[in-house]
Amino acid sequence: MVELAYLAFVFLAGLVTALATGVGALPFFVVDSVSDRWNVVLWGLASGIMVAASLFGLVGEGLAAAEPWTLPVDLGLSPTARTWLPLVVGLLAGVLLVVLAHDVIEGAEVDPKQYEEADYRKLLLILGVLTVHSFPEGVAIGVSFAELGLGNGGIPVVGVTVPLLAVFMTVAISIHNVPEGLAISIPLQAMGVSRWRMVWWAVFSSLPQPIGAVVAFYFVRIAREFLPVGFGFAAGAMIYLVLSEFIPEALDVGEGLPSRGYPELAAGVTAGVLLMVPLTLV
Repeated sequence: MVELAYLAFVFLAGLVTALATGVGALPFFVVDSVSDRWNVVLWGLASGIMVAASLFGLVGEGLAAAEPWTLPVDLGLSPTARTWLPLVVGLLAGVLLVVLAHDVIEGAEVDPKQYEEADYRKLLLILGVLTVHSFPEGVAIGVSFAELGLGNGGIPVVGVTVPLLAVFMTVAISIHNVPEGLAISIPLQAMGVSRWRMVWWAVFSSLPQPIGAVVAFYFVRIAREFLPVGFGFAAGAMIYLVLSEFIPEALDVGEGLPSRGYPELAAGVTAGVLLMVPLTLV
């Protein structure tokens, strides 16, 4: 049985990342708008952080925890291939989740005005759309806490040994959430929504993350043999989110810039990757 204190710890970590989304609304307390150039840089930064964290952290940990799968049918795979298999299965499952989430999002026409004028049914629609978008990020947090309190190295926090990977993933997703909060706040600011309400709706958009974190953490703790699949799932979902959402969003914002914003995007991605290089030491 997973200790309740550990579940609460993971929930708080996910809540921290959700609160970080509200930081994206804070620039509007001092300025009326954020330039497209800085918007592109922030999306690039988020992309670089998530890809680096996934490759350096989640994939590496997944391989370290993997053992050759025993298959019901002999496919002639080598032990090395069967070791990679759970990670690959997880990666594909993570991509599939985001693809299905995209189908849900594309089928739901959510006007930004609904944030202020939503009735009960509209609020449920918005929450559903945000859940399928934010849930994979919460899964990544929960899986990274798999070794919480097991004493396998890490950082002591209030008497609990927190894995270094969990610290990096929490910081990475928190930073990544800032441009998401900014993207949510820009149309609300244009509609005249109050600053504190922009902060609230930005945080609201990431509230599924602590839920996803707890669910993923509980699963990998009671089914340790699926831990490599969990790492692969989180990595696949995050990398595909970057390729299918973050990069296209950055290019859309930078379309009117010189060179269509590619230099700003490249600078942001590079900075994000360099920021996560310490993950190679985990």
